Amino acid sequence: MIGLFNDCFPPIMDGVSLTTQNYAYWLHKKTQNVCVVTPKSPEAKDEGEYPVYRYSSIPIPMRKPYRLGFPRIDWPFHERINRLSFELVHAHCPFSSGALAMQISRSQKVPIIATFHSKYRADFERAISSKLLVDVLMKRVIRFYEAVDEVWIPQASVEETLREYGYKGKVEVVDNGNDLTVDASVEALRTAERARLGINENELMFLFVGQHIWEKNLSFLLQGLSLIKGQSFKMYFVGSGYASDELKKMAASLGLSDKVCFVGSIIEREKLKGYYAAADLFLFPSLYDNAPLVVREAAALSTPSVLIKGSTSSEIINDSENGFLTENRVEDFASRLTQLCMSPQLVKQVGERAAESIVRPWEDVAEEVYDRYVNLIKRTAK
Repeated sequence: MIGLFNDCFPPIMDGVSLTTQNYAYWLHKKTQNVCVVTPKSPEAKDEGEYPVYRYSSIPIPMRKPYRLGFPRIDWPFHERINRLSFELVHAHCPFSSGALAMQISRSQKVPIIATFHSKYRADFERAISSKLLVDVLMKRVIRFYEAVDEVWIPQASVEETLREYGYKGKVEVVDNGNDLTVDASVEALRTAERARLGINENELMFLFVGQHIWEKNLSFLLQGLSLIKGQSFKMYFVGSGYASDELKKMAASLGLSDKVCFVGSIIEREKLKGYYAAADLFLFPSLYDNAPLVVREAAALSTPSVLIKGSTSSEIINDSENGFLTENRVEDFASRLTQLCMSPQLVKQVGERAAESIVRPWEDVAEEVYDRYVNLIKRTAK
């Protein structure tokens, strides 16, 4: 059995959750021998073809909808999980699920891989005022990665963050994939979705998809939009998070109520695909994210992204070739958007090149992942 461990899984949606889901789906197609281990969630249905083993959890204050897991005290869960024989475990998070993966790796003497997805220090610093305590927690995180057999990162620029945190070992780059495909033409889907949303022919549509948290630079995004509100556009925010209510209030205070629409979380992938297809530009000014799936998802629907120059997220973007970059100043961001509003042909061409250059199907990624798993299992056996 191959075990995929993460601290969240659908219906809790973020990039790491979606990555774990796609690993499970495609590896199951290939091997029929994969499971997911994750905390319990009240809305979870787990009706997939592969088993999902969940352990006790409670909500995390100020981090809705995330859950804090307690696998050690969940005895019925332990009875189920201890009956499984693992060949390899893959931790996508260093906390409760990662600690459990490490325990299984040691007790069953099987290899463990850990993927470094997130900027954990920023998460700690937002919730904890003591720098000393943050440093202690980060040392624990790094000890976890130092103890595994292989550390994977989703793109090369993420290595810099790991090194800043103090990790000195080897890393392997394993790209993320994309699960959004279009059966007919993107243009046909775009036309239909814009009609559904009431976007007129001369109106631009901007889109953000992700957690509604301040770390993603969303106040910067709203401030930038307030400087161009004379332009004809609609901005859609998809997602949820602790900052959702404050974001709505901020949009109103900046005079953007008639320009900005908050649609909440969208779990249905086909519905989300429609928003990506309808958008002219995907706005993602986050300095917090490492390798966001949403930029690749937008590209799959030929929608180019606007990112901050020098951010980890922007590594896969060449300015005006497969996306757009701007300085981390509100005025520069607003100026770039104004420029792009007047260059629809450039936006269209860059979107098409984004689809060609940064989109890779999850099925292909899973093939590479499985080969890496097999090689590591064989090396460990020797």
